[in-house]
Amino acid sequence: MSRIEEALEKAAKIRVDTASAVLPGTKMSGVHLPPPIMTEGGMSVTNQLLVTVSDPHTQAAEEYRKLKSAIVKMTKEGSFMNMLMVTSAIGGEGKSLTSLNLALSLAQEFDHTVLLVDADIRKPSLHTFLGIENSVGLTDCLLDGAEVKDALVRTGIGKLSFLSAGRSVSNPAEVFTSQRMRDFFLEMKNRYPDRYIIIDTPPVLPFAETRSLSSVVDGVVLVAKEGLVTLHNIEEAIQCIKGTPLLGIVYNEAATEFHRDSYRYCREGNA
Repeated sequence: MSRIEEALEKAAKIRVDTASAVLPGTKMSGVHLPPPIMTEGGMSVTNQLLVTVSDPHTQAAEEYRKLKSAIVKMTKEGSFMNMLMVTSAIGGEGKSLTSLNLALSLAQEFDHTVLLVDADIRKPSLHTFLGIENSVGLTDCLLDGAEVKDALVRTGIGKLSFLSAGRSVSNPAEVFTSQRMRDFFLEMKNRYPDRYIIIDTPPVLPFAETRSLSSVVDGVVLVAKEGLVTLHNIEEAIQCIKGTPLLGIVYNEAATEFHRDSYRYCREGNA
């Protein structure tokens, strides 16, 4: 068994699979959807893909909590690893929803404050899931000198703050390989050393900026979607971020059946 196959087998134990969900506005006869959740900040959470908030008693939400527990255990052994990157080898593997539900799960604990950063400036999506306007964000801070405090959005979901991607730029690779970018993230890391910073990045293989950002973060969570990514893709992605600790591989949309006590689970996700 190859090293990657062993990693995938291990990752299956903390598998993240989001149960088939219905987006807001979609009507399905006979299907009960949880009501919108109002946060402390007055934000209405209606997107059913945010299972850790909208439907926390589902098996999918429980899988995210397992992932969170594994991450907390690994990042608090020795010196605290507080800045993590969530990525994938190629597009469409569910990295953004994984980073979002991981951040939400962390933020709902009493002990953790969390900053979620959308660094996928080529294709930002986190603001859409959260129902937040992508106005002043990361690129505005990096390129225009916008104050971080003016760009942060306090979601009211636990202790979660959000930094959107910001305005689009024509040269994302050059922005992320700059010393300015490096200094920005290091300053964010050291300003609140007890806060988790979860960064959603572009996929590793198609784009250069994720490789640059990996040299700044403390660890990487790699999302792999069953039936889409190949072992070769995963091996190549790991080589691209070599030198940064790989905390684990989230094996997404895995369809498995297993027995535990008297319960039978048939897992089929859609993240």
